[in-house]
Amino acid sequence: MSGGFVALRGAALSFRADPFAEPSGEAMVHDSDAIVLMEGERIAAVGLAAAIAPRLPPNVPVHHFPSGTLVPGFIDCHVHFAQIGIVGACGHGLLEWLEQYTFPEERRFEDPAHAAQAARLFLADLVRQGTTTAAVYGTVHEASVDTLFEQAQGSHLRIIAGKALMDRNAMPALCDTAQGGYDASERLITRWHGKGRLGYAVTPRFVATSTPDQLEAARALREKYPGCWLQSHLSETMAEVGWVHQLYPRCIDYVDVLESFGLLGPRAIYGHAIHITHRERLRLASTDTAVAHCPTSNLFLGSGLFDLAGAKSAVGGIRVGLATDVGAGTTLSMLKTMGAAYQVARLRGGHLSPAQALWVATGGAAQALGLDMTVGNLRRGLDADVVVLDPSAIDWLDWRCRNARDAHDWLGAMMTAGDDRVVAAVYAAGRRVK
Repeated sequence: MSGGFVALRGAALSFRADPFAEPSGEAMVHDSDAIVLMEGERIAAVGLAAAIAPRLPPNVPVHHFPSGTLVPGFIDCHVHFAQIGIVGACGHGLLEWLEQYTFPEERRFEDPAHAAQAARLFLADLVRQGTTTAAVYGTVHEASVDTLFEQAQGSHLRIIAGKALMDRNAMPALCDTAQGGYDASERLITRWHGKGRLGYAVTPRFVATSTPDQLEAARALREKYPGCWLQSHLSETMAEVGWVHQLYPRCIDYVDVLESFGLLGPRAIYGHAIHITHRERLRLASTDTAVAHCPTSNLFLGSGLFDLAGAKSAVGGIRVGLATDVGAGTTLSMLKTMGAAYQVARLRGGHLSPAQALWVATGGAAQALGLDMTVGNLRRGLDADVVVLDPSAIDWLDWRCRNARDAHDWLGAMMTAGDDRVVAAVYAAGRRVK
């Protein structure tokens, strides 16, 4: 009897260490012929095919990908499912873009049918791109998160999501109240948190759109439900930073505002953090607060260039995960987002190795979300989230990859030129979903 076992065979890329802390060539492991053995929802064994294949019972199905490479499922640490309808809305910086495009689009999520269609399209594209875990923002409407979770149940993806909390500085139709936001969030937590692969994130949009009372309510939710996540935005633009300083002139800086409301710590992740100071970087690192790097969004809106190397080299190191931030982000493809992160590093005069780029899209992202004992690597005991990358879908890229110097060169080509066509297969919790 196979006992619910399924084996995947092909080349494989995994990690034995953080490539920001160890040389990339030692941190990332490349096996030219490997087997990942899945038992139900988890990985039962990983290793060289020559060692594992002889020990497999004869009736265990083996899915062989001769030209494919097995990698951990991608993790998107910050994305707005309600904004897929405004991708490519050009011509504005962040604050104007919110007023002109985001808020009017999010108001449409009063309509359950619109929300359901957006959720279907969003989840389907996550699968197509090889993303198996995502931290997702809903709108202010409680039903938008209900709809997303309802549809995510059948996808087998790991989805962390929350209702946006906003009680000021937005159109009245998108404003809740401190108490109303608390109550709706609590109902959603009760209905969905911990149900299968679903998790809840308390989601104040950002400091400027929540009153002190609402930020206190977010703190209260976080204290009452410590297993939940907290997600928000931080220092995306200088205009935003200046606005927050005007709202909270007694605080040292933006991070100090968050800390004063108890909104730092494990399982708290903030999008962007482009314009943080050295003091703020140290506070994020010392409190184990994570950051989501959103390169395509930052480039599209002209918000700035995130200092990934500086974040990782801070004393203690900030936990950083990669994120698409759709709809300011221009794609749900984590491969393309890896490529954009490389470009941002070069524009800053630095370098991001392909191994480091893959890390912040997998193992590093799992660390940022406090899930590194659950997802993010090809390792025994972790969830069986596996993506098969195969360049043969694109003739010239296949030719390029066949001539790659090594696995790092191959990965660099894939993250520069790859897209959903090279995502040959996706397994989420052991089930083939693409």
